[in-house]
Amino acid sequence: MKITVAVLFVAAFLATGKIHAYPIDGFGETGIRRLEHVRLVQAGEMAGPKLTVGAQKPLTYVKLNLLGRADSLKDLPTVDAALQVKLEALFPDRHESYSISLMEITPDRPIRYAAYQSDRLFSPGSVGKLAIVVGLLTELKRLYPDDVDKRRDILRSRMVTAGKWVVGDAHVVPVYNLDDHSFESRAIREGDVFSLYEWVDHMVSASANSAASTVWKEVVLMRAFDTAYPPSEADEALFWRQTGRAMLQEMSLSVVNDPLRSVGISAEDWQLGTFFTRYGQQVVPGTSSYANPRALMTFLMRIEQGQFVDAWSSLEIKRLMYMTARRIRYASSSGIARSGIYFKSGSLYRCKPEPDFKCRKYMGNVENAMNSVAIVERSIGQVYLVALMSNVLRKNSAEDHQALATEIDRILGD
Repeated sequence: MKITVAVLFVAAFLATGKIHAYPIDGFGETGIRRLEHVRLVQAGEMAGPKLTVGAQKPLTYVKLNLLGRADSLKDLPTVDAALQVKLEALFPDRHESYSISLMEITPDRPIRYAAYQSDRLFSPGSVGKLAIVVGLLTELKRLYPDDVDKRRDILRSRMVTAGKWVVGDAHVVPVYNLDDHSFESRAIREGDVFSLYEWVDHMVSASANSAASTVWKEVVLMRAFDTAYPPSEADEALFWRQTGRAMLQEMSLSVVNDPLRSVGISAEDWQLGTFFTRYGQQVVPGTSSYANPRALMTFLMRIEQGQFVDAWSSLEIKRLMYMTARRIRYASSSGIARSGIYFKSGSLYRCKPEPDFKCRKYMGNVENAMNSVAIVERSIGQVYLVALMSNVLRKNSAEDHQALATEIDRILGD
């Protein structure tokens, strides 16, 4: 009997594990309470795991490496023949789905680029949450085009209470109380209150789907209420109740995808189409989500050029991606342990009934996407960008991604 998509037993997870971002001295600027907890742990004033050397960089360390070279990179560079040979040599014995885009942007050196199947489309998983960050910063600039302080103030002062948008997400986030110094890692619950900055941090660093849907709905509210943002609770409820579903879909797709188009990422290469929690999907009709390594590499390049929204926003995105806790998948390679890593990982797996097969996390037999984007800044000054995507069925590819990271670091260092 033919099994249709409608009767598939589906398990889809966009998890990336417990990883945390933003430099650890960023509490004063952002008000993100987690950062103060991390700082106290590093200072030995609270119990907890110590960070690797590469995760202890301060705010002043994070810079945009292509800010002065923007005019020379209107698009991705032509392939460097020598680097291309080295890159392709890594893949003959790996699964045919592996696709990658790689670029070295070390200051004062020629830019080198290589790619392997970089136009192949995959489900982006949680990597797609980066489009929500860009959408948020785009709307903030639209509201306050000449006032960066006001943008940051909104991120710090806008307190958002968790509602139905968070239901069903099992991702845990760090919750630190400044008053009694209590700390716990748990899923977000209805009634929790975080600043907009903290919601973004939970979305990027802990990859919480609940945070992604919450931030996305806030971006829609910014577009809808304009200078009247933030709305009262009553006005917000009225907006969701009275706005037509077609309009909600149009607005939600516009706020996260138009910024990608503005920097040359086409609709054919990357689209974020649906909210990350069931309630969000019920309120706002969605469409398909997909991306390829070429688009993700363009994303990283535009950040380094300072061209996503503006230089302040690009730097803010990069800070949010800076890893300050346990590294996973690609970023867990021991070969890059001392390097500063700016990272986002994502996965999505789906299963159907199959004899002698048990559906497990990251081991789907229908779809098993695993993706990573990374900016690697080595201690010797070398900098490179990686966008890696794969779809190896029935296998958790985390260790393979880790091994590939070690090999890529090696060929770039040769």
